[in-house]
Parts: sequence; C-alpha cells; structure tokens
Amino acid sequence: MTWAQSVDAMFTDGIVILHRGVVVYETYRGALTPELPHIAFSMAKSFVGLMAATLAAEGKIDPAASVARYIPELEGSAFADATVRQVMDMTVGVKYSETYTDPAAEVRTYGIAAGYGKPPEGYDGPRSIVDFLRTLKKQGEHGAAFAYKTCNTEVLAWIVQRVTGKPMAQLISERIWQKIGAEEDANIIVDPAGMAACGGGMSLGLRDLARFGEMMRNRGVFNGQEIVPGSVVDDIARGAKPEDFAKAGYTTMQGWSYRSQWWVSHNNLGAYTARGIHGQACWIAPTAELVIARFASHPVAANGNSVLDKVSLPAYAAVAAHLMRG
Repeated sequence: MTWAQSVDAMFTDGIVILHRGVVVYETYRGALTPELPHIAFSMAKSFVGLMAATLAAEGKIDPAASVARYIPELEGSAFADATVRQVMDMTVGVKYSETYTDPAAEVRTYGIAAGYGKPPEGYDGPRSIVDFLRTLKKQGEHGAAFAYKTCNTEVLAWIVQRVTGKPMAQLISERIWQKIGAEEDANIIVDPAGMAACGGGMSLGLRDLARFGEMMRNRGVFNGQEIVPGSVVDDIARGAKPEDFAKAGYTTMQGWSYRSQWWVSHNNLGAYTARGIHGQACWIAPTAELVIARFASHPVAANGNSVLDKVSLPAYAAVAAHLMRG
C-alpha cells in the first residue's frame, strides 16, 4: 500500500514526522487538532522509565536494589524481592494478565483501582493503585523472561515518586516539559487516592510528543541544553536481551527487546519506540535522523502481533528509506 493508505489503515488521528529536526510531514484527522491533547496510553510508561533511568544515572536509585528497599509497603507482594531493574525491564514474575478482553484479567481490576472506570455493582476489590499492587502475588521467577504487564510501571512510578518526593506530573514538568519548550500542557489522570496512573493515563499534544522524540534522538539534548544524560539514552537504545523478549511470542517484533519501558528493535536504523495500545507511537530512528510521532484510535487494543504492527512498522521503515535516499 502507499503511505497515504497506511495512514488511513492505522486509524490515524495525527502524525508529525521530523527529519533532522525539521517537520517534513504533519497531518490531523477527525477530531484532533495541533493544540488538543490526546491520550497516550502506554507511551506514558516510557516517560516513567526515562525518569527512573535518569535517577539511576544520578545515583538516586540503585537498579540492583530490591523493590522493598524503596517501597516497604510491598513486602509480601510479588515485587518485594524483585530488583528495580527487573521492574524497569518487565522481567518480574508476577501473576497478572494484560488481556484486555478477559473480564477476569488483573488488568481489569487495575483499571478500576487506577480510576479509568467505575467499579461494577457489588465490587469489593482495591480502589487505589497502591492497594491493587499489594494484592499481586508471585508467579514464576524474576528475571527469567520479558512479560508486558502494566503493574510493573506503577511500581516503578511509585519508586520514582518516593525517591524524589514529588508527584510524577511535577517531575515530568520540571525535568522535561519546561525544558523542551512544549507548546501545550500535558496531564496525567489520578486514582481515587490521588496517585498518578502512570501506566497509561497521560495525555499530551502531538507536536510536543515529536519534541520529546527529537530530544531522545539527540541523546538527551534539546533547546541547547542536556535534559537527560546521553548515557541514559544510549542504554535505552542498546536495548536488553532479545532472547528474554522472544519468550513473549510477539511475531511482529522478532529480534526486539524491552529496556527501561521502551521497545527496542535492534534493526539497521537503531529504531526504538514508545507505544500505546490503540496506535500511539513515538518512533525514533537515529540512523535515519528520524522521529515519527503518531496518535491513533485503532479499534484493536494490542501490544504486539497486531494488524497495527503489520502496517505501521514497514511503513515507518519505508519513510526512513525514502528520507535517507534524499
């Protein structure tokens, strides 16, 4: 298909493409306009991972330390004896299903606890993220395999906020938003207890997402200042172990890995990306000097093995090849 056909096929709300820092393509569909925020869903995880990795580089978090060292409230849960690094890379052995279509999956209870929706009649489960995380039990061994589970991000966000003494919205504002010259405010929903829902509750403008991606492409530098250490970006871009990732069975992402809440392709473009379940993406290809920021509203909610990947990943690669030829 053509690029234009791929944009339609992905139920695109908006795309901004930056090549060498210059906007070479920008489109908005449906209700989206440049100034409106759009739900980021799981792209929020990559902001949390970046915050954690930055704090680790500053010596404020020890990735080798146990979660319980920072969050003693999680003693007795699956996370108590997991390391912070295992949480960052989602290799924690925890009984938690991310199958959105399964009404009995833990992700549904998480959604209620995080404040995404109202509890059903007769619900007597957890009503905050903290209470929910404390219910999760161990399943399997930590560090044995990658398994995409949003509960990891909420634990990591709790650690970040505990260490800094600041809510996530304030941290992102002070450390990123104000420094990249964002055009619009961003926001994060909070649970009934007032804690940020960092696994997917962030909304932001498309151009600001592109700015964020350009900062990452430039190894943490934007607007003439270092926003995050280059070593942090390099570590994310190098990725983790593809053999751990392979155990998740994502046929559309073979050879990939997951590092600090980012998806890493290990392809010839050095591409890595933040991703959201309905087609949100911040795709960064350093070799092609390319950033693609996309918001979409695809009807299928999926992390991998989806029709979205079958269209979007080849389309991004084609754009990169086209711009590199120029």
